[in-house]
Amino acid sequence: MSRVAVVQAAPIVFDRERTLEVVADWTAQAAADGAQLVLFPEAFVSGYPKGLDFGARVGMRTAAGRDDYLRYWNSAVDVPGPAVDRICAIAKHHRMHLVIGVIERAAGTMYCTVLFFDSDGQLLGKHRKLMPTGGERLVWGFGDGSTMPVFETALGRLGAVICWENYMPAMRLYMYSKGIQIYCAPTADDRETWVSSMRHIAMEGRCFVLSANQYTKRKDFPDDYNTVQGNDPETVVSRGGSCIVDPFGQLLAGPQYEGACLLTADLDAADLTRGKYDFDVVGHYARPDVFRLEVNERSTSAVVVSEEGLSDDERVDEDSD
Repeated sequence: MSRVAVVQAAPIVFDRERTLEVVADWTAQAAADGAQLVLFPEAFVSGYPKGLDFGARVGMRTAAGRDDYLRYWNSAVDVPGPAVDRICAIAKHHRMHLVIGVIERAAGTMYCTVLFFDSDGQLLGKHRKLMPTGGERLVWGFGDGSTMPVFETALGRLGAVICWENYMPAMRLYMYSKGIQIYCAPTADDRETWVSSMRHIAMEGRCFVLSANQYTKRKDFPDDYNTVQGNDPETVVSRGGSCIVDPFGQLLAGPQYEGACLLTADLDAADLTRGKYDFDVVGHYARPDVFRLEVNERSTSAVVVSEEGLSDDERVDEDSD
């Protein structure tokens, strides 16, 4: 039996350092409640820019939109880097497995990324969102198959699928094939239909599903945040809907739509096997003679240096330069 927690809260939008203090506070609360793993929402460090258009029109960009992008970039996270070191220290201090959504920056591009930390404070790895949705494509790059990990931990096999990636059947099947047991689904989707999807995935994969969303109001964003929600500080921008589901699709906690909260649940690992008794989507219920999924796990780079086609003499000359 293991105890897990899901954080539904607001970051300090566009303020990385203050948001990391929020992460420390909620992790301390989860530890005080006996949790061994805590999940934070998508893009928690340092914000999901809901309602912003970044000044983009077809064939046009505005100077103000470029400044919005600059502010977002300046609050993003280098991996590795000082913000990652801070989260490592938080996880180690509380002996906590920690899974958190961050905005990662690399070269000139930002990515919607999930970072995984073990209870020793080690960064296990990351997952970059494969497919930003709609306007997210203005500001986030595309992940590739090299960052779709499932980690063996003391609590079980742990992985994450971000927001609408969960509507990609092939990606779900791939995660099931890796034996995922604690399926984290950080999101920005606060509709009731999201919870139905989480329950379906838990049953389909016969795994525990943890979903975390932000609960934010207009006052959680900067005063000059130019968005369609208006300027009433009490306007709800994201209403949450976080939840924890067992392998039979039963809700163990949530959904919660009424404010910031910490959801906790005790996971009985034996339910993973009980569930596979009559349905194993990559085992006895699969039909590999009919269906086959091919996955490209290679990293894709814009520049690839290859020696193919060079003679042995040319290779020697290159090595001596």
